[in-house]
Amino acid sequence: MKTEKIYTQHEENKEWLSNLLFYKDEIKVFGNRLSEIASKNTSKEILAQVEHFQNQLIIQKDHIDRINHEINLSNDAINAEINKNGTATDHRSIKDHDVVRDSMKSFESIFVSLKIDLNIFLSKWM
Repeated sequence: MKTEKIYTQHEENKEWLSNLLFYKDEIKVFGNRLSEIASKNTSKEILAQVEHFQNQLIIQKDHIDRINHEINLSNDAINAEINKNGTATDHRSIKDHDVVRDSMKSFESIFVSLKIDLNIFLSKWM
């Protein structure tokens, strides 16, 4: 079983939660831009692309919510370990949260790709 310092995991969780909030804000901005394009265009092809991107943003928002939950569970495990023995927590290790790390990496990779495609679409129609 791979372990990691409690402090390191806590800092990682804080960073990830902050990043996820930023991604949620980006999704709102992209959603507003898509709505603007939809209101200005009646072409079925463009509206189909708008709907496609809106669906992708909904899926990514769901992924953010799932990862948020995973991070909260990781934080719960950290807190439980600290409550067992509150001394020297900066030197103690617990089971690594590699599943959360993998989820975050996967999400970020997919989201970056979506943003590239979405920005190309937006630049063409805005």
